[in-house]
Amino acid sequence: MEGKISFVRWLGQKKSLFIKEGLFAAIFFVTFALYHLPLAAVLYPVLLCFFTGMLFLIWDYRKFAARHERLQQLSEMPFDVMTDFPEAASALEKDYQQMIEHLREGQRQMQNEMAFQYQDMIDYYTVWAHQIKTPIAAMRLTLQNTDSSLSRKLSVELARVEQYVDMVLCYLRLDTDTRDYVFAAYDLDDILRQALRKFAGQFIGKKIHLDYQPLNTQVMTDEKWLLFVIEQILSNALKYTQQGRVSIYLESPKTLCIRDTGMGIASEDLPRIFEKGYTGYNGRRDKKASGLGLYLCARICHNLGHGISAESELDKGTVIKLNLNTAARMFE
Repeated sequence: MEGKISFVRWLGQKKSLFIKEGLFAAIFFVTFALYHLPLAAVLYPVLLCFFTGMLFLIWDYRKFAARHERLQQLSEMPFDVMTDFPEAASALEKDYQQMIEHLREGQRQMQNEMAFQYQDMIDYYTVWAHQIKTPIAAMRLTLQNTDSSLSRKLSVELARVEQYVDMVLCYLRLDTDTRDYVFAAYDLDDILRQALRKFAGQFIGKKIHLDYQPLNTQVMTDEKWLLFVIEQILSNALKYTQQGRVSIYLESPKTLCIRDTGMGIASEDLPRIFEKGYTGYNGRRDKKASGLGLYLCARICHNLGHGISAESELDKGTVIKLNLNTAARMFE
């Protein structure tokens, strides 16, 4: 943004005025010379006009500087709240101010239309996500009545569909004003058991060993949202681990660690895995990764006051760490 304009710089913008004044003075001098009149008779008026003109220029500069400062203040405001423009000094400035007002009105109308369309879309997909859970629940009940390799495989895929639906709901709610965070002290083991029961079929089907002992700790968090984060991390761990184990343990202070022995993450991808839509090398190999899971985890952790980080080596596995002690400090 352009700063305050100095007097000398402002004078430089008045070059055409000085050129005109010089031409007028030259015309007087030439006219007096042609009539053999004393040049002093025109010199004194020219000098008086010059000094008087400089006084008017200084006065004009002070008005200009005040207007310039006010316009700079306005330029730092959001476009839709710009008010109290300096009084127009000319018809052209008045035209510009009218144009700005028309643009502001057009922007307000466009924002209202976009807000209405966005809310309409949010409402539609929210209803869709809730409605689709009904046939999912019905299919789950049907599959529970049979016990075969096919039904177990279908149950795993159905759980994955339900997880994607939960991701849609989470994504829709993330930036709305209805974020229903309910902070309280929860038993971390209770939240972990809910997530582990959901993925029990995948652990058994892929023969992945679970290394988990009760952590016996309480955390200040929102149960529903932290459960979503843990489910996303477990889902990734199972997705990218073909054999081996998933370990769940606690580091001080209250840092939940979920480690797998999967394919790992390339070092060049690691700093960007929490970015929206970033899939990295593993995602390009998988061809089905959306790049939203860890992004949603990072956004939710930020809202909950938790920290999230990752450590990984290719072909050696990945550990995701949730610092659950940060939210507790917010309530101290």
